[in-house]
Amino acid sequence: MPTKQQLLDLQFIEMRHKLIEVAAFLDRIERHEGEADCRLKALETTLPLLQQTGASRAKAILNALSDHSIEIPDTAPYQGAFGAPTPVVR
Repeated sequence: MPTKQQLLDLQFIEMRHKLIEVAAFLDRIERHEGEADCRLKALETTLPLLQQTGASRAKAILNALSDHSIEIPDTAPYQGAFGAPTPVVR
């Protein structure tokens, strides 16, 4: 099993790049006009999860970005997937 130092040596630059990409994406969203949808809210709720301690951050983020509904609609309201839970419209 690699040490923390070895993992940092192997993956730090890649993780640094990914964090900068997330920050740049959020900057682009903020600069543009119009309303965001549930996907931005979903991403925003995951950001504090990155700072939690323990070995379950990935699970918590996946859980936050997953649709937990158990009802199967008769017809799909759209084609494709959002990648984030959509708000329930009643």
